[in-house]
Amino acid sequence: MEPLLDVRNLRTHFFSRAGVVRAVDGVSFSLDRGEILGLVGESGCGKSVSSLSVMRLVDRPGRIVSGEILFEGRDLLGLPKEEMRRLRGSRLAMIFQEPTSSMNPVFTTGSQITEAILVHERVSRKAARERVLRLMQLVGIPDPERRFRQFPHQFSGGMLQRMMVAMALACNPSVLIADEPVTALDVTIQAQILDLIKELRDRTGASVLLITHDMGVVAETCDRVAVMYLGKIVETAPLAPLFEAPKHPYTVGLFASIPRLEAPVEWLQPIPGTVPSPLDLPAGCLFRNRCPHVLPVCGMAEPPILEIAPGHHVACYLYEAGGRA
Repeated sequence: MEPLLDVRNLRTHFFSRAGVVRAVDGVSFSLDRGEILGLVGESGCGKSVSSLSVMRLVDRPGRIVSGEILFEGRDLLGLPKEEMRRLRGSRLAMIFQEPTSSMNPVFTTGSQITEAILVHERVSRKAARERVLRLMQLVGIPDPERRFRQFPHQFSGGMLQRMMVAMALACNPSVLIADEPVTALDVTIQAQILDLIKELRDRTGASVLLITHDMGVVAETCDRVAVMYLGKIVETAPLAPLFEAPKHPYTVGLFASIPRLEAPVEWLQPIPGTVPSPLDLPAGCLFRNRCPHVLPVCGMAEPPILEIAPGHHVACYLYEAGGRA
């Protein structure tokens, strides 16, 4: 069975006077029906740009240079703007990372979500309004009747984030892209939102691309995980194998840097060095200047992506011979 969403060798670059920033540089991943894929990595590694590329929302000076984004077998990059606009918000929905700049300040929040439903579905305004009120209640908005009539500036950041979740779920999308959907929320509401996303998946068979820094959220929610570093995916694996035995040195470093309550302070192991400038990338493996297992070949060419176990792929020369060097 072909995946619902299949991203192949996607490249999105930003062109400036200082040079070309390859924010997404050859990224490939797929989403099966009903699957939740976690996309993790340090800030600036290209996670959000990847998601915006899928939605075709990259503005100048950025541009999708090459690749394919196949949704139900159709390449989204080849669709006319009007057809893409019809898919966006109905079949493809996104929870944006920054809620305070994602809503129009001159319209009430309830009317904006209602309008999103009316644009994509043939329902009455009354039915759309009732659906919005139910969604607001589901995402934990108190007194939804009153909040429906309020403007974005009357909401806190966390409350606006809940409204963004409600808007994304309004049309029961086939693919939901959630870019840090619970960052501004307290842990109780976080759990409710994540349960709501999983409920959407279970009820409709939707696929979810979940972008997050929180490995706890990944562990509780995702079926597979893709790890990004400097515009490239360096490791992809089902949830359990990745958490039990991460393979790429960068993934190992991410897990080692997670603080644990039972461990002494000295136990914390940050990843050495800093992320290179995107305008001055090292040759070969992009992680080699921070890697504790660097080999001579790492500086010569970009490592190939190898399947070291069923469904477990890693881009690292340590595994070229079929095992750790």
